[in-house]
Amino acid sequence: MSNTPSSELHDLGIAQLTSALRSKQVSAVEAAQHFLARARQHQNLGAYVAMNEDTTLAQARAQDAALAAGTAAPLAGVPIAHKDIFVTRDFPSTAGSKMLAGYQSPFDATVVTRLADAGCVTLGKLNCDEFAMGSANENSAVAPVGCDAPAPVRNPWDTSRIPGGSSGGSAVAVSARLAPAVTGTDTGGSIRQPASFCGVTGIKPTYGRASRYGMIAFASSLDQAGPMARSAEDCALLLSAMCGPDPDRDSTSLDVPAEDFSAQLNDSIDGLRIGIPAEFFGDGLAGDVRAAVDAALKEYEKLGARLVPISLPRTELSIPVYYIIAPAEASSNLSRFDGVKFGHRAKDYADLVDMYKKTRAEGFGDEVKRRIMIGTYVLSHGYYDAYYLQAQKIRRMIADDFQNAFKDCDLIAGPVAPSVAWKLGEHGNDPLADYLADIFTLPASLAGLPGMSVPAGFGAGGMPVGLQLIGNYFQEGRLLNAAHRLQQATDFHLRAPEGI
Repeated sequence: MSNTPSSELHDLGIAQLTSALRSKQVSAVEAAQHFLARARQHQNLGAYVAMNEDTTLAQARAQDAALAAGTAAPLAGVPIAHKDIFVTRDFPSTAGSKMLAGYQSPFDATVVTRLADAGCVTLGKLNCDEFAMGSANENSAVAPVGCDAPAPVRNPWDTSRIPGGSSGGSAVAVSARLAPAVTGTDTGGSIRQPASFCGVTGIKPTYGRASRYGMIAFASSLDQAGPMARSAEDCALLLSAMCGPDPDRDSTSLDVPAEDFSAQLNDSIDGLRIGIPAEFFGDGLAGDVRAAVDAALKEYEKLGARLVPISLPRTELSIPVYYIIAPAEASSNLSRFDGVKFGHRAKDYADLVDMYKKTRAEGFGDEVKRRIMIGTYVLSHGYYDAYYLQAQKIRRMIADDFQNAFKDCDLIAGPVAPSVAWKLGEHGNDPLADYLADIFTLPASLAGLPGMSVPAGFGAGGMPVGLQLIGNYFQEGRLLNAAHRLQQATDFHLRAPEGI
């Protein structure tokens, strides 16, 4: 039986939890039961959309057996949860959409398999914006666990506010201590922005580092899987298990061997050059966010880093470029949802075309329809050259801007979002307000660079603020080390919402 009081289990990081499991202070079954109970206790937050206690406990018992036999993998018994974009055999995979209500995949996504091979136990699936399209997690069409109807995910720091999106359920699960770590996906900021809004740590690796096989596709040239946890140390442990080549199943997977991202965690950052882009600190940045980011940058100076002014001149263009390229890819990817082989199918229809029309009209939510229509428009004859081709050219220039900047610095730092989390429904029917909030995360996504959000303090209403760190290609280790050094000097990542 456990010597660790169960009330403290949810306060342990992955490294601590792993050590408690190996020293038999707690069993994998006890850890799983503890987090399942917390998820039920806080189901008002809407983080989970699927749970299956029997499956979770069966996985935990298997890990206990491996620990007893001395054959345990590095993360044996660590409970995690997956964003509902990753397909899973043992849990429904809906991508937050009515189109896939109740869909059960016959296989696991590569990321899910890799984490299971590392010994992780799956607690369930986490809420997200439909097909990962959104910045607020208000677009989900699936009822969270304990609810009869779809409901938005709520920020545990203030339940009247959004958690950020699209990986809102993932950020909330970590922030409210309903899981020690989770998976998310980032297309234009969907790991970094909710991590910032909920006061947790999240990293998007270099595009192609983690396999996209079994991730329900939104924009194939942008989607990337990554972990979210409380600390950079925890993210490093998870990312090490998630990454690695998968060329047989994912053509965009890079032939770069998996790395131990923990290896660099205690490297000195003395003399590290941190680039500060002027474009990230303009008029659109809220004063409270700026103050928290500035204070975090001062901490870096105390640790021996140097701040170097840089320019990313095409930052503003990243919004129109992203909102042309991503919808174009989405309109193509989502054409597979037609009611023929799987997912929702309309009940009454006259012929095949009528079935397609009605199925897609019923199955997709407003935001998804909006993006499919934009994407179809920019790819149509007569507009392809004017919009899509231009956007691809500017995308190349944005990537070049970063390479020019990296001649003068090792990392780039700035805010994750222009403000703290806004109120639920505040952007109402104004999708542009959501789109504009992605201005600081989109450039790195378009360039395929690794980026992360690190808790950096609090702004208006006591809401968390994240510091964004962007590295050059394959520099995840350096990013995680810089984040880790900041977390050794501050305690923002350890703070929890009241009453949780």
